[in-house]
Amino acid sequence: MSAETKKAPRWEILTAYFMIYVVWGSTYFFIGEAMDGFPPYVLGGLRFTAAGALLLGVAIACRENPFDFGLMRISIPCGMVMLFADMTAIMLAQRYISSSLEAVLASSTMIWITLFNYRSWRYNFRNARVPLGLVGGLLGVVLLYIHELVLPEGNGEYGVIIFLMGMLAWSIGSLFIKYRASAHENVNAWSGTAWQMLAAGLAFWAVSAATGEVQDVHWTEIPWHAWWNLGYLVLFGSILAYTSYVWLLKVRPATEVATHAYANPFIAIILGACFGNEHITLIQWLGLAIILVSLVLINGRHKHRRRSRRV
Repeated sequence: MSAETKKAPRWEILTAYFMIYVVWGSTYFFIGEAMDGFPPYVLGGLRFTAAGALLLGVAIACRENPFDFGLMRISIPCGMVMLFADMTAIMLAQRYISSSLEAVLASSTMIWITLFNYRSWRYNFRNARVPLGLVGGLLGVVLLYIHELVLPEGNGEYGVIIFLMGMLAWSIGSLFIKYRASAHENVNAWSGTAWQMLAAGLAFWAVSAATGEVQDVHWTEIPWHAWWNLGYLVLFGSILAYTSYVWLLKVRPATEVATHAYANPFIAIILGACFGNEHITLIQWLGLAIILVSLVLINGRHKHRRRSRRV
């Protein structure tokens, strides 16, 4: 067993991967639907405050110690970096760049996490499987969106820089959680994630108040479908998928967990074709195939590693 992995039941690992692959892949759609009724910072405030409060209730019911100062000191900055900074960068970048370019840039998270994870460079790069998977997955995502990919013009470079800063924040926060936050969160697993979300939620409320967003909301005019989509984001996107991501970081290699950056666009395209009557072009089919092969290469690298150690 490598230093990056811990023993965990296989069914729990598979369930957690389903959450970060499929559920997170579906949130692209639900975020867009929810923003039909909520301004972006108000949406973030509602989503993470509700999810954090619910998780805090679960932590108390499980007899954890959520008010441990050491836990809060680590979890609150993680929430500010992972959730608030990342999502704020995504929303600000939308003013300058297209959603298709955002999808391509988001997939770079996989590369950043692998490069920053210096503790596992030897583990990841001792043969060609991981580098090939990294490059192949990025190429596959580009092919998924190439038919609508709009390169930045004018001040578009600001959007690219802002968005990449958000991806860097997510990558650094992920590795911090894996290597630094585990000692406290292994004992108070629900509490740590709850404080991350509450911190992000309060930051979103502060920005929404400072920009005047929350003052301009007409709550009685928000359509019901926006509330239902917000509920999906709270329960499935935040409570189930995000907590699964945090847990997987503690029991699986960071590069393997980061494959969600390639799997999410894959799932989004498939769901769009199945339920949104969207047509998949030949080039997109090629991109889907390349992503699938890349996921097998990267995940197969870690399976091969585990088998070889038992010989």
